[in-house]
Amino acid sequence: MANTVTVTMDLPRDILFAANISEANMQADIRKYLALYMFKERILSFGKSAELSGMNKLEFIELAGSKGVPLNYDADDFWDDLKIIEGLVL
Repeated sequence: MANTVTVTMDLPRDILFAANISEANMQADIRKYLALYMFKERILSFGKSAELSGMNKLEFIELAGSKGVPLNYDADDFWDDLKIIEGLVL
């Protein structure tokens, strides 16, 4: 990502342990949990949440399902996906 912001935070090891997050995977795991939260709370759309998680949309659907987060696929998501599909077909 060319246009990014770096966020640094200190997390207690016991919190990571309690959340079953390894230090080796913490950046990726925290991105996924943040993306799920922002999607669940309707802060971000489905597509933007998948992007934040670092996963493709199918992987994000599977993650959301495994965590019991319902999909709220709206019209904006549909139109975004349609544009992508049209770009592939043309």
